[in-house]
This record gives sequence, C-alpha cells and structure tokens, in this order.
Amino acid sequence: MAVLTDYVEAALEQGVFEELEKGSYGGRIPGCAGVIAFGSTREECENNLRSTLEDWILLGLKLGHPLPVIAEIDLNKEPQREPVDAL
Repeated sequence: MAVLTDYVEAALEQGVFEELEKGSYGGRIPGCAGVIAFGSTREECENNLRSTLEDWILLGLKLGHPLPVIAEIDLNKEPQREPVDAL
C-alpha cells in the first residue's frame, strides 16, 4: 500500500488552492478530472481534497479507469504478485 500513499502525497503536492468568497477555500488537482474539494479553512480544504482523491483513486481502480501517472507512479500497471511459497 505504500505505492498508494506515495501516489496520494505526490498528487496532493500538485494541488492548487484558491481563497474564495468569505474566506473559504477551493482546491483541485490538475490532471485528476473531477477531484475538487472545498472547506472553510485551507486545512479543511486540503483534508477534504485528500479524501476526495482517495475515493477517486479507489473507484477508478475498481472500475478499471485509467489514472494519470504522477511522479512516475503508474497505478495502471498490472500488479506483480509474489508466489505463495515465497512467504
């Protein structure tokens, strides 16, 4: 699961945040269509964006949607499995 954690962290580093009306914030991740979030503070927005991104990744993997390669991490590759006797 470290690959997923690395992917999420790298994607969040690319996050774009904007202060909106009345001091609220909006955030998005370029290249990740539909991954947007809002919050009353920047920290809340970042937390909401992380949650949205995680759900987006899991749904994309489940449905077989292609995900963008981020920081050279490609979640679209077929997972490599270790033989059971190697454990």
